[in-house]
Amino acid sequence: MKNLSLFYRLGGTAAAVLLVTTPTLSQTQAALPRAPHAKVTTLTEPGSFSEPSVAVNPVNPKQVVVAYQNQASIAYTTDAGEHWQHAANTAPKEFKVSGDVSVTYDNQGHAVLCFIAFNKLGTSNYWGHATKTNAVLIHRSLDGGKTWELAPIPVSLQPQQPGIPFEDKPYIVADTSHGKFAGNLYIAWTRWSLVDSRMVLSRSTDDGKTWSTPKEIDQTPGLPRDDNGALEGFDGAVGADSTLYAVWAAGNYIQFTTSRDGGKTFAKVKNIIRSGPTMFAVQDFDRANGFPQIAVDARSGDHNHAHLYVTWSDTRNGDIDVFCARSLDGGKKWSAPVRVNSDSIHDGADQFFQWLTVDPVTGAVSILFYDRRLDPENEKTLVTLARSTDGGQTFQNYAWSEKPFVAAEQDFMGDYSGIASFNDRVYGAWAEDTMPKKKASGDEKKPSAATGEDHSTDDTIVRVGVADFSVGMSSNR
Repeated sequence: MKNLSLFYRLGGTAAAVLLVTTPTLSQTQAALPRAPHAKVTTLTEPGSFSEPSVAVNPVNPKQVVVAYQNQASIAYTTDAGEHWQHAANTAPKEFKVSGDVSVTYDNQGHAVLCFIAFNKLGTSNYWGHATKTNAVLIHRSLDGGKTWELAPIPVSLQPQQPGIPFEDKPYIVADTSHGKFAGNLYIAWTRWSLVDSRMVLSRSTDDGKTWSTPKEIDQTPGLPRDDNGALEGFDGAVGADSTLYAVWAAGNYIQFTTSRDGGKTFAKVKNIIRSGPTMFAVQDFDRANGFPQIAVDARSGDHNHAHLYVTWSDTRNGDIDVFCARSLDGGKKWSAPVRVNSDSIHDGADQFFQWLTVDPVTGAVSILFYDRRLDPENEKTLVTLARSTDGGQTFQNYAWSEKPFVAAEQDFMGDYSGIASFNDRVYGAWAEDTMPKKKASGDEKKPSAATGEDHSTDDTIVRVGVADFSVGMSSNR
């Protein structure tokens, strides 16, 4: 989380969605087929909005929530994306900033929002330096996303005192299986200090009411900086027998571990994929990354047979591409990487900010990513949906967004996108820039009270896309 405006709020627009775009195919997207039954809705006015997460309620799939920052915010639908509304009481009042959001549904159909909150960070990329009170918190919605409990529940709270660590990039995972630990919730994140970065995890066995003391799950700490060499980008998935699978980035590798006892203990961490550095430069973006995601085909069985998928992006081909690897034995062996984006190799176009979902009903693998294949200048950015119905061996690419956006120079677009699916209906959430590319003037730059850094003017929006493959499309049912 970085470069957040402290003072912009959605305010009076909280009950209304701003714009629903029509699925007209523009000439600039003629190279890709349109995602079937695609619909894109703009959730916010221009502001400092980014890093969305999306989840589908397995108990009632018509309920979907999208979380985004800044501050920690929720939009929800009760009719499978036809209409969206904004929820209240999701940002904590006792902190200046809240963000790095993720959201999930548990096996009771409760929505759980996870986020960090803080009053001041350290210096750029060295977050542990001079940080003030900060926390990992959750909010719960017991009605699927419409209303949220007033008081956030602390997962980890760092009090105001010298030398405290900074908690960063938490991601929440729910066990919605029928296994021994069904109902458990897990949150893991990077804990920065002045000397290193560590991956820590907390779990809840009582529907999020209480959380265990955070426990380090890596074997070797990473570097203490946010611009490579750190342990960052946790993601997790739970299999049919309640096995928790976890990945994160560690320097030039993707690391992997598992827990078969409900998050009490973890297997020895191993490097499964050599990926290259996780932070890289993308033209006109403040920064970008190739943090990995993991997903499991819930139909595939126990930890000896679980079909796992990991996605990431890296620069092994010069420009940035999105890749996917799979394991058919619960993570013991992994396939060679498959290139997910279908443009010509070495064409100079960047594809990045990928996110992964595996449909729990059909097993289809879907990946959302930012895509610049149609611009020889590598500036105009579209959002593409890639889908595999053969177990991640091949991917069909579809145009999801309708027209490209161009980021203002060095604009902050976040670190994450979001995607979720259920029964061949796919939901994606992403940020776009609304300001034409130009050098920001003095009036368009202002110091952040959180970090003392400069950041671009409030010009980003969050959009949610829906695609439906259930009509006239094939899948592995």
